[in-house]
Amino acid sequence: MGRRLGQLTEGNTKCMLEVNGERLIDRVVRKLSALDLKRIVIVVGYERANLINYINSTYPDLNVEFVENTVYDKTNNIYSLWLAKDYLMEDDTLLLESDLIFEDSVIDCALESPYKNIALVAKYEPWMDGTMVCKDSNDNIVTFIPKSAFDYADTDSYYKTVNIYKFSREFSSDRYLPFLEAYIKAMGNNEYYEQVLRVMTLIDNCEIKAVDIESRRWYEIDDVQDLRIAETIFASDECRLQKLQHSFGGYWRYRGLLDFCYLVNPYFPTPKMVHEMKANFENLLRQYPSGMGVNSMLAGKYFGVNQDYICVGNGAAELIKSLMETTEGRLGVVYPTFEEYPNRVKESERVVYRPQTDDFSYTADDLIAYFEDKAISSLLVINPDNPSGNFISVEGLLRLAEWSSRKGIRLVVDESFVDFSDEGAANTLITNIVLERFPHLCVMKSISKSYGVPGLRLGVLASSDRNLIERMKKDVAIWNINSFAEYYMQIYGKYEADYLRSCEMFRCERDIFYGELSEIDYLRVFPSQANYFLCEVKGGHTSYELTLRILSDFNILIKDCSAKKGFEDSRQYVRIAIRDRKDNASLIKALKTLS
Repeated sequence: MGRRLGQLTEGNTKCMLEVNGERLIDRVVRKLSALDLKRIVIVVGYERANLINYINSTYPDLNVEFVENTVYDKTNNIYSLWLAKDYLMEDDTLLLESDLIFEDSVIDCALESPYKNIALVAKYEPWMDGTMVCKDSNDNIVTFIPKSAFDYADTDSYYKTVNIYKFSREFSSDRYLPFLEAYIKAMGNNEYYEQVLRVMTLIDNCEIKAVDIESRRWYEIDDVQDLRIAETIFASDECRLQKLQHSFGGYWRYRGLLDFCYLVNPYFPTPKMVHEMKANFENLLRQYPSGMGVNSMLAGKYFGVNQDYICVGNGAAELIKSLMETTEGRLGVVYPTFEEYPNRVKESERVVYRPQTDDFSYTADDLIAYFEDKAISSLLVINPDNPSGNFISVEGLLRLAEWSSRKGIRLVVDESFVDFSDEGAANTLITNIVLERFPHLCVMKSISKSYGVPGLRLGVLASSDRNLIERMKKDVAIWNINSFAEYYMQIYGKYEADYLRSCEMFRCERDIFYGELSEIDYLRVFPSQANYFLCEVKGGHTSYELTLRILSDFNILIKDCSAKKGFEDSRQYVRIAIRDRKDNASLIKALKTLS
């Protein structure tokens, strides 16, 4: 009945649902009609008249027969299958559930398998729900794992049933249907037919082989979120790229996708720190977090500054919004840059500096010279800049702070990537000495980036302007971060040495990756002090074409910078995040195939 799909199934059964403009039933019939099949049998129940009429009118020349379950709302699929038992006894059978979407080759896995009786399975992934199995090296199903027996500690050995089966006539007649009948008599009609297969494995060899579909695409659609994911997985290459770019994360939902778009430290937190977080998961889940007072104290300890100088945010994005809402007058900004700040200011209120260098590099003196005669109330500096990777030293920033102080200009420095720079944490401006010397200075830092915990949503703004900090603390919600983020800040001190080592490891990998990218003949790689490289795309490729090709051929996502302000010339640019050695090597291999 598809209740979890709400209005989408109010007048139609689930297989009439459209995914990217094509109904699930049409996708299946299109594939099945191309096979050498005797007939297609559809068990119908909820809104069956609509489905029957649709099939008969759309496929008048196809041999389709219907079995009606008139008590569909009081039974489950065990009874629906039982109603179709005569067909199972007549022929070898492919059995499919109707809420599935899959690529055509999934069916081929079943048909081409030498095994007579199979269940298609896929290696367990976090999005999967329902019946799991364990299989041995000979593809024998060792056991079925019902939801009640599911254990996350064992998921490495789990396979999810894809809900596509192939049964021989002999197996159905002599083994499966007798068990099915006995189970219905003992347990009733409101059960699942997979339970019968589970019982068969418990008491005897059930003869069912588990065939792994490996990397082939499939999804089961139960709710609107499933529908959104399925639309992305099965979209055309162009649409899939667009959907991924507009989802702004959540890429763990998409099997095998390598994300070179979002920017995080691949070497931190360490497994030991993660284990400590896991060990306290239940307690943190069930407890309220502290308010801003405690979290400011923890952030002050985290960065070694006065807690009155620091405001904690639900990610830097929350603090950027709050800060920019207090910004009056015109904002000085460099293009290209991270656009979250200037996008919160009217375009007429932005005074833009565009570096005249070929690699978008600039210095503190360049900014001072350009903005010296400009009427601005605030100046934004992303350091290292995003996406260029341009970096201004501490000495240069202090000169900029001196100049902006004399001019009465608020200086906003976002140093979210500074720990990746060659001198690392020594380049930070978040110190009591610097903040107290320059009360007009605001320093933003996203903890997601260099600390590798974007899922926690943590960021801080530091300034000795107590009025500003107090106003922002009142502006955000009293519980603006969760208990997991709070606990992370609490225990970070124990792992600080590990963090510093992770940044060293990262800088070594960045050097290696830079050399490898520089060997790609159609890329010009700009030096970077951050955890990404800006690359000019040459050799006839456009940035969009390269991004699309890498995604469609290799399931790797990079950042197409063509829509970014500051890239108005005809040159093409992409931004590539830096990940660990294994992932970086995979991207290099993919890029080389396009040379």
